[in-house]
Amino acid sequence: MKYCSTCGHPVEQRIPEGDNRHRYVCISCETIHYQNPRIVAGTVPVWNGKILLCRRAIEPRYGYWTLPAGFMENAETTIEAAARETLEEALAEVHIEGLYSIIDVPHINQVHMFYRATLKNGQFGAGEESLETQLFELEDIPWDELSFPTVRKTLELFIEDFRKESFGVHVQDIRHPMSGSTARR
Repeated sequence: MKYCSTCGHPVEQRIPEGDNRHRYVCISCETIHYQNPRIVAGTVPVWNGKILLCRRAIEPRYGYWTLPAGFMENAETTIEAAARETLEEALAEVHIEGLYSIIDVPHINQVHMFYRATLKNGQFGAGEESLETQLFELEDIPWDELSFPTVRKTLELFIEDFRKESFGVHVQDIRHPMSGSTARR
C-alpha cells in the first residue's frame, strides 16, 4: 500500500499507539489501514461416492485439479460463498452438509474453509474458471496434479473420514507449502 484510500496522501508502516503490529498509517490524516486475512470458501462436492474436482483455467496453478473454491465476497456468508464458487466453477448446485475443514495459511494471509456437500442433481460442467470438471473415485484422485496444499490436505482428511464413515471438523494450518501442516483438532 502506498497511498491512503481516505485522503490520497502517502502512507508509512509503523506501530500505531495502543497497537502491537505494523500497520499502514496515513502521514496526513492518520487513518490506520488494517489488512486482514482473506477467506477462501469452497466445497468437497460428492455424488455417488465420487468427488467432483475442477481443472483450473486460471493462474495460479493453471491446469491443476482443485476443489471448487474461491474468495468470499462482501455481504455473503461462508456457506453462500462456497455454494456460489461451486456453481461458478463447476456449474453444480450443491446441498451443504456441514463445515469440514478450516486451514490457516498465514504465510499468504488466507484462511481456507471447505464444506462437505452433495450435488443436488448429479449435474455439473466447466465454468469460466475451469478447463474441465470430473467426478473421481477416491482411489483415482490425481494427487500429483493437485493445485494447492489446502486442497490436498482436505482431500486426504475427507478420504480418511469417508472410509471411517465418520466426519468431523478439521482445523489445521499450513505454515509453508514445503513444510506440511500442523494439526490443531
